Amino acid sequence: MGWAEQFPHQLGQPSQRRRKVVDGLTEVMPGRPTYLHHRDPVDNVREPYDRTSAAPLSKLHALTILAAEQQTMNFYMNVGPEYMEPIARQLYQEIGLIEEEHVTHYESLVDPGESWWEMLLNHEYNECYLYYSFMETESDPKVKAIWELHLNMELEHLRLAAELFKKHDGRDPEEVAAPELPTPVTFEPNKAYLRDLIATQIDYTTLGTGYVQEAHERFEKMQEALMGGEKAPSERVIEENRAKSGEEYRLETEGPHPVGSLRLDR
Repeated sequence: MGWAEQFPHQLGQPSQRRRKVVDGLTEVMPGRPTYLHHRDPVDNVREPYDRTSAAPLSKLHALTILAAEQQTMNFYMNVGPEYMEPIARQLYQEIGLIEEEHVTHYESLVDPGESWWEMLLNHEYNECYLYYSFMETESDPKVKAIWELHLNMELEHLRLAAELFKKHDGRDPEEVAAPELPTPVTFEPNKAYLRDLIATQIDYTTLGTGYVQEAHERFEKMQEALMGGEKAPSERVIEENRAKSGEEYRLETEGPHPVGSLRLDR
């Protein structure tokens, strides 16, 4: 149970609580059902970038999304077992398994031919890039100073990684890392972007390293192996909440759901 549910008197009615949780930055609406994220391991592996020709920014993007998914998986895997209610543990286990698949999905984007020292160099370079981005785009002077402090720490880590790379790989770091940092990452509004993804890609899944819009034999076998014909914990939680509150947990500020079959007034 999150703090919003523990202290409802501080947030008002359900719709107000939902707005508070996401702070107006995004919407809350149905996407692809959680149980349909499970895929056969073969279908989670992507084509890796080529370390000798990939744009430096592509490497940084792969490492950033990998780190985000790794931390998300760790959260669900570590926090889930702490819940007393069986349905809560089952829900976190269901999501944790999906995040584990996502980690495989994104980690496979990295060229497996990179040496340990090259991976270390790219990792430290990516941390510098992200802290630099946060520092450059931060408007609060106090927070900006924190980003600058951490950037300075990561620059020292990068220097040490570069020395190890030169010593053990016998190459110059400039052969691997970009000669200068790419344009900083920026935080942009996501509502229109996510609505477009839901409208156009909600039924996509993978087949090998490609994408298809229909369930295939491996995909369906994986659903059966994990669920055993029973309803997924995520679906049970949705149904229990709907029965208890009389409504779905939604916050659609930009209009009706982009998929007609998922609209409340259908």
